[in-house]
Amino acid sequence: PWGPICGDGWGVKEAMVVCKELGLGYAQSGLQTHIFNGNSTSEGKEEILSGVSCQGKENFLSECGHDDTNFCPGTGTREMAAVVCVEFQADLALDLYALMSSVYLDDKHLFYLQCAMEENCLGQEAYRLRRENPNFSLESRRLLRFTSSIENIGDADFRPFIPKTAWQWHACHMHYHSMEIFAHFDITDFHGNRVLEGHKASFCLEDNECQGEAGPKYDCENYGDQGITPGCKDIYYANIDCQWIDVSELDLGTYIFKMAVNPEYKVAEQTFANNAAICTLIYTQQYASIFNCTYAYP
Repeated sequence: PWGPICGDGWGVKEAMVVCKELGLGYAQSGLQTHIFNGNSTSEGKEEILSGVSCQGKENFLSECGHDDTNFCPGTGTREMAAVVCVEFQADLALDLYALMSSVYLDDKHLFYLQCAMEENCLGQEAYRLRRENPNFSLESRRLLRFTSSIENIGDADFRPFIPKTAWQWHACHMHYHSMEIFAHFDITDFHGNRVLEGHKASFCLEDNECQGEAGPKYDCENYGDQGITPGCKDIYYANIDCQWIDVSELDLGTYIFKMAVNPEYKVAEQTFANNAAICTLIYTQQYASIFNCTYAYP
């Protein structure tokens, strides 16, 4: 039966399932709103579901998790779930070959990593050294570097979640960043325990390389519009600041490496099944290797 659904915890992944179930294309957003309460047609109706939580790959809302008993937080005006569906949608996919073929280790003195430190791209030990050691800039860090190449294989532009007026200026890199967290990097052991975490604290989105009839439209320079056009790639090469995980304190060995883009599901896509890469990482004193990469959800 159809009826109002409590909006608590409702978001893009839940909206994706609803649009798919209704045959209305792709989700653009999952909204929490009271606009359908009060004098609307849902007046007086009790929610049929609350606490809905989907992964985004379900075919029916009934396959998602939900509360055993309906409870919608708040008093007075209730926030109900709503969706916006669209015919066309972006879809980001990681280039696994670019990741695996670009990996290398780089030892750098902190003197050359000042900009990266301001963006919180190093391990906690680096910040302890800066606090406690007057000559911290002579200390070195070992960086596991790799390239992130992200292609929009969908049929609509991928645009930032926040409006242009809220973008942050980064003096180190001399351009605006439009997403607070666009990529996330993890190293875990084979028991699933996270041993290291890294992230690009913020990103600018632009068309670096386009194929076929697609042409570049987005550019980070001069406060330009940001995004990724269908058929284009946004490429962050391994030699760019923060395109790494600080492995200075990591024990030598074999691990699981994970890279995820749009990891917080802030921007809707056709699917999130190709937004992450899970790989094997071998880390030795002389070299590092990432291989056996497969697609996964963030």
